[in-house]
Amino acid sequence: MQMTPESLFDLSGKVALVTGGATGIGRMAAHGLAAAGARVLIASRKADACQAVAAELNALGLRGSVEGFGGDVASQEGIANLVAAVQARTDVLHILMNNAGRTWGAPLGAHPYEAWEKLLSLNVTGMFHLTQSLLPLLRAAARPEDPARVVNVGSVMGDIPKGTATYSYAVSKGAVHHMTRVLSNDLAHEFITVNAIAPGPFVSKMTAFALASEEGRAKSAEGVPLGRVGSPEDIAGALQFLCGRGGAYLSGAILPLSGGMQSNAPGNLFNEDL
Repeated sequence: MQMTPESLFDLSGKVALVTGGATGIGRMAAHGLAAAGARVLIASRKADACQAVAAELNALGLRGSVEGFGGDVASQEGIANLVAAVQARTDVLHILMNNAGRTWGAPLGAHPYEAWEKLLSLNVTGMFHLTQSLLPLLRAAARPEDPARVVNVGSVMGDIPKGTATYSYAVSKGAVHHMTRVLSNDLAHEFITVNAIAPGPFVSKMTAFALASEEGRAKSAEGVPLGRVGSPEDIAGALQFLCGRGGAYLSGAILPLSGGMQSNAPGNLFNEDL
């Protein structure tokens, strides 16, 4: 095999679904997948937003294409409707990016009971059941030399205790990471890889409370070993790797996209000066 950037990361002819694809990390991923040649379906609760983003990305003249429509992963009925919408558009799915999610912030002692149900029903339960429901389309795409790909969106908060009062969110992302490993174990023999990305700070609607301003981004970057917040290229590059030939032998991994935060341990074991 001739190993060129085109052969390792080319996604021409692939069909992808990105949930929550109209904003933030989902939009970054959709852009990266379409740039590599994929036909990308993006869905969220706001169909008009997905359609607008699809039009914006298609206007860039990318090698692939983007289609936007409505889809809700927070309920059993919503998942059934989303699966039907995908089935109406394709009989094969090479890539599923489970990105739809929500967050909730409240201090310890005031974190509401209902936050757990809302967060886990979408971030964990919805992710699992959408994946399960789309298995027939993923199986139709799976090949020994070119597996179908599932990419779950976790978080650096799922690995390290930096929840900043987002207790239910951090716990849900820890569950996403373990679910990724469990599904990888069960699906690898069917030539379906399951991996997750664990982002640190990226500019998005979800993080606007902290990262909307240049000052906020600079402050957040102080806690990142590489000294900056994430960029769209970081997400796009990771998805092109995970979903292209270059990532075909990787499954069950939690890919840290956090500038080194996942392994940052300030100081040293005995607090001595070195």
